[in-house]
Amino acid sequence: MEPKEFQEIISFAIEKEEEAASFYEDASQRAEKPHMKTAFKEMAKQEQKHKELLQGMNAEKVADREIERIPDLKISDYLVDVEYSPDMEYQDVLILAMKREEKAFKLYNGVAEKSDDPALKKLFQILAQEEAKHKLTLESEYDDYVTKGY
Repeated sequence: MEPKEFQEIISFAIEKEEEAASFYEDASQRAEKPHMKTAFKEMAKQEQKHKELLQGMNAEKVADREIERIPDLKISDYLVDVEYSPDMEYQDVLILAMKREEKAFKLYNGVAEKSDDPALKKLFQILAQEEAKHKLTLESEYDDYVTKGY
């Protein structure tokens, strides 16, 4: 993989993380319920952490990084997309966030599967892995909050 190509991919991924963080930050400002403001702000912070991870990424780190198998609870697979509204319930916020992470994971994973360049493939696998981790966190919270009623 050429250094320029690597940087373009990282820049694209950073842009997606910034977009997600901005979405969640905007949602926190528009949310009417205090607990929803907090939930959205936490999601924005998590996206910011992804951005920071990407900013520190280089070809050597990609080569040294192990690809982990992240469990998939598949909760979001069975949920219908919801649209943002300022007065949405916490359950719907979780669904919205899970669906966003699911789509990002599928994007990166799909590109990884189609790549013939091993370094490029691994980079996209790492990006997919990060989205899968976030999705797992959200699905676990959904399972605890909605399914188990905590």
